[in-house]
Amino acid sequence: MTETKLRIGFIPLVDAAALLVAVDGGFTKAQGLDVELVREVSWSNVRDKLNLGLFDAAHLLAPVAVASSLGIGHVRVPIITPFNLGINGNSITVSPRLYADLSAAADGDIADPLVSARALARLISERKNRNAEPLTFGMTFPFSHHNYQLRYWMAAAGIDPDEDIRLVVLPPPYMVDSLASGHVDGFCVGAPWNSVAVDLGVGRILHFGCEIQSRVTEKVFAVRERWATEHPDTLNALIRALAAAADYIEDKQNLDAVSTIVGKRLGVESEVIMRTLTGVLKVATDGTTRSSDRYILIGRNNAMRPDPVQAAWIYAQIVRWGQAPLSEELLNLAQAVFRADLFDAVIGAAPSPNGSEPNDGIGAFVGPNFVPDDIAGHLASWRPRRSERPRLSIVR
Repeated sequence: MTETKLRIGFIPLVDAAALLVAVDGGFTKAQGLDVELVREVSWSNVRDKLNLGLFDAAHLLAPVAVASSLGIGHVRVPIITPFNLGINGNSITVSPRLYADLSAAADGDIADPLVSARALARLISERKNRNAEPLTFGMTFPFSHHNYQLRYWMAAAGIDPDEDIRLVVLPPPYMVDSLASGHVDGFCVGAPWNSVAVDLGVGRILHFGCEIQSRVTEKVFAVRERWATEHPDTLNALIRALAAAADYIEDKQNLDAVSTIVGKRLGVESEVIMRTLTGVLKVATDGTTRSSDRYILIGRNNAMRPDPVQAAWIYAQIVRWGQAPLSEELLNLAQAVFRADLFDAVIGAAPSPNGSEPNDGIGAFVGPNFVPDDIAGHLASWRPRRSERPRLSIVR
């Protein structure tokens, strides 16, 4: 039997695990697929190569899939995702100096995101009073939950992320060096780079992403809509392989094997991968740990299935921060990116919702429950926001 050859791009992050294990663990081969995994450094490279057809599929930021389909900030290329690669998986990490300053300024337990955000607001005010340079935070891409989670956290304390600090775009593998060199004071990125910063003594994990929002689709398996239409059998085979790999990852008996596969692809010790997958992370160089069974979800709690609520949440953040206007048409286009129908056709009916999952599908640490059909109401409850003055063009 002739195998179907595919080129699939990825960024070295733990939330690519289902894709990496699917290929290196033989799950794609069992489906008659010959997959070449191509490691990239930046999300713009992955997006552009997917859009141009240089990649057949890609490990992609969920908001990038939405933005590409809306034509925001780039040419419009409709992207769909029939499979989620990861729910959650981010952390906010700061330099030891900034952590000490936040601790001193905090009125309460700094592990509470609202307490730490208010402490940051006090530091920002103090720095302005003495004409000091603003603090700088790194995030991976303008269309990313790293960007939106930093903004959500800061804005909860009245910080305007566009005026009160500097936000800079950095590829995930460059975050640690940028923190070590003092080019940034903190960052939000996916695993394993937060743990690498802690192990090297240059960073302190301040918050897990799941402490900002309990459930957000971080990475997706993305294909061009046209490619999916032209290659339905190949797409179905990919979904089957990814689902089998995700189930394999969630079996604790396979933790060593999975950590070895992913660690080798990412170029980090397997022990770091193991910490991420178990949700027990070292947050400081003194060995202090913090744990969460929600740190990253790959195969459990219905994490594989695309959820249009997540697409609506992404679109709400895009609108909130001035990257697109609010319209029913754009909301519908955003939700059409997340193709639960394609997933269900291959894997079967979705299981009943897990009781531990947030009622509104998001579980943000502050603010009202999210209602996908009332994004205007969601936005009306927030200040600051950028919805009044979109900054990026929409190419239709």
